[in-house]
Amino acid sequence: MKLRKFKFKKVKSTNNTAIRIIKETKYNLGMVVAETQVNGRGQYGRKWISSKGNLFISFFNELNKTKLSINAITKINCLLVKNLLSSFTSKKILFKKPNDLLIDKKKISGILQEVIFVRDKKFLITGIGINIKNNPIIRNYPATNLQEVTKKSISKLIVENKLKQLFEKNLSKLYKIK
Repeated sequence: MKLRKFKFKKVKSTNNTAIRIIKETKYNLGMVVAETQVNGRGQYGRKWISSKGNLFISFFNELNKTKLSINAITKINCLLVKNLLSSFTSKKILFKKPNDLLIDKKKISGILQEVIFVRDKKFLITGIGINIKNNPIIRNYPATNLQEVTKKSISKLIVENKLKQLFEKNLSKLYKIK
């Protein structure tokens, strides 16, 4: 199963763009990638600080055929991102509920899932932000990035492609997508 990639230079948020694509087209499955996003969102309406050089990606798919709960899907998506990060570092990666991934007690990634209904169909949008080249400085919430953790230069395109492969491999199993 191959995901159709929608690539943009600049968006307000990859999740908002995925929602627009679902509403305005017949695509039920795909991914949105942006070089920059100016209004990224996190859990509970918090702002996701989107620094250039980091990965901003949203996957979208129809949910009608799955029997999994959103909580189960959240855990699976966190595991997929953890597997991706583990391919770059042997450091321990922890989950901070509901949807953050931490290395050395510092946030390296966040996931925002949203469910929408369009044309009598249920869709899941999974937005993922990964700090690759830099990270925001947030008071009382330490963050890190993949290059800082690994002490190596890491290609955003390689991270994006590995994540795409993980989602392509697992979406068909999880949601019975062909």
